[in-house]
Amino acid sequence: MKHIESKNQYKYMTIIEHLKELRERILFSIIIVFLTLIICLIYTKEITLFLQQPALGVKFLQLAPGEYLFVSLKVAIYSAVIIASPLITYQVLQFILPGLTKQEQIYIIPIVISSIALFFSGTFFSYKFLVPITLNFLINYGSEIIEPIWSFDEYCNFLILITFSTAICFQIPVIQILLGINNIVTWKNMLNKWKYIAFTATIIGAIITPSTDPFTQVCLTCTIIALYFSGIIILKMIKT
Repeated sequence: MKHIESKNQYKYMTIIEHLKELRERILFSIIIVFLTLIICLIYTKEITLFLQQPALGVKFLQLAPGEYLFVSLKVAIYSAVIIASPLITYQVLQFILPGLTKQEQIYIIPIVISSIALFFSGTFFSYKFLVPITLNFLINYGSEIIEPIWSFDEYCNFLILITFSTAICFQIPVIQILLGINNIVTWKNMLNKWKYIAFTATIIGAIITPSTDPFTQVCLTCTIIALYFSGIIILKMIKT
């Protein structure tokens, strides 16, 4: 196997050297997550208030002893992993890139960067658009009869589910490009199957958005379809 030196020259590395490098990069990634986790724990109150912003008008209760403590730890861990993910991805790339060909390196770096950008874009889109609309429906539905008082733990689970599901949906163009580059599926075949994708996107939109608000479901469905067609366009440009 090959590895890149500082002068951009290749040298062969033994299995022991590879394992040593892998250990160092894993250790470095763990340290990054740990330091980020400490920072998130310090600012756990600010993070909690930030997460509560979409749920205006809702009172949160601690339904069990220590519930808020454990939820704070969970939120801090998720936040630390998300914040540290670009640096962790960089460590992974530094480890695998020397074993790839130049042609593979040309594609892998933009794909990984795009994947990270789309993940954060999906998270932002969900937090700023889908979550507020969904919560607005859930809060207002029956509000004249029942006062909305929620468990903060259940609210966080709800928020994590929608946010991560949407972020994963934003990876659709990356998956398409990977399939197209490896000649598993052509962009023409993807284009011909758009009706099936639209049907599937409708189902996914209904599953991810727990409210019965059709506007939210339609918005997510249209977003998934737009991402699908953007993947086709990008793949066509790469293949021509």
